Amino acid sequence: MRIHDRALVQSGLALVLSLAAATVSAQAQWPAKPMRMLIALAPGGGVDTTGRLIAQKLSERWGQPVVVENRPGAGGSLATETLARAAPDGYTMLTNSSGVAITPSLMKLSYDPRKDIVPVSLAVISPGVMVVHPSLPVRSVKEFIAFAKARPGDLLYSSSGNGTGQHLAAELFAQMAGVKMMHVPYKGTAPSITDLIGGRVSLSMASVVSTRQFFEAGKLRALAVLGAKRTPALPKLPTIAESGVAGYAYENWYGVFMPGRTPMDIVLKTQQEITRIVNDPEIESKLVSQGLDPVGSTHAEFVRFYEEEIVKNGKLIASIKMEAR
Repeated sequence: MRIHDRALVQSGLALVLSLAAATVSAQAQWPAKPMRMLIALAPGGGVDTTGRLIAQKLSERWGQPVVVENRPGAGGSLATETLARAAPDGYTMLTNSSGVAITPSLMKLSYDPRKDIVPVSLAVISPGVMVVHPSLPVRSVKEFIAFAKARPGDLLYSSSGNGTGQHLAAELFAQMAGVKMMHVPYKGTAPSITDLIGGRVSLSMASVVSTRQFFEAGKLRALAVLGAKRTPALPKLPTIAESGVAGYAYENWYGVFMPGRTPMDIVLKTQQEITRIVNDPEIESKLVSQGLDPVGSTHAEFVRFYEEEIVKNGKLIASIKMEAR
């Protein structure tokens, strides 16, 4: 090799090593500037309050502002697309709901849901509850199933929209319980529950957060929770599986994501902080009082869970022949 060529190679190698050292140094100092927390849904809901709580506590712990930005729309995919296009430098995060594992089977996405975003931590489970209008002569899941089977196709159930978790939870129940009901989609949980309270529909599979005040006031009747186990928020209310539909479980959840290709040490540092936050006794008590179940999973646990959720929802959507849009 000629001296001139050798000098060029050495110069290039030095540049690469210098850039690598700078990258390592930047990561070691991270976070060194304000961060952004995208929220996939509108202000005021469970995703928003959870994301804002995590952002506030991360800011306090790291000494850097974490600016919250709501990006609702398209089942959470607008915010997820923004995250996927963000620089993978650890300064952009997203709090999203379980809808992020539904949209891959329903929409033509501009990003790869498995490569362009990385699951950081499953923050909380938002337990769902099976609620009916008090005029229905049923006080248990078994009684509801018998009532519905005697009236195939007559009972109406509401949801916050086609392809939402509420819709899929009810369809899964109908399949496993062997009942036929008619779906009435709404543009959001609030109008869905309003019409349930008004008696225009008979049933909804909604969150504890959005229904608790109504069934505690007697405006609705809670029959069971939707998850695989009882929720600390309502320890006396049985699960649907306990109530006669063995194996039934459908859970809504909120998790934090970062752009794909974010350095793993940053992902793990963020996950560890989120785990500490949601499992802090004071924060845990606050979340439970809101009707949420704190989790704070590891990165590896959330990666497996997210993939399982995509597959499960995909199979359910295919089984009810819901077309992608």
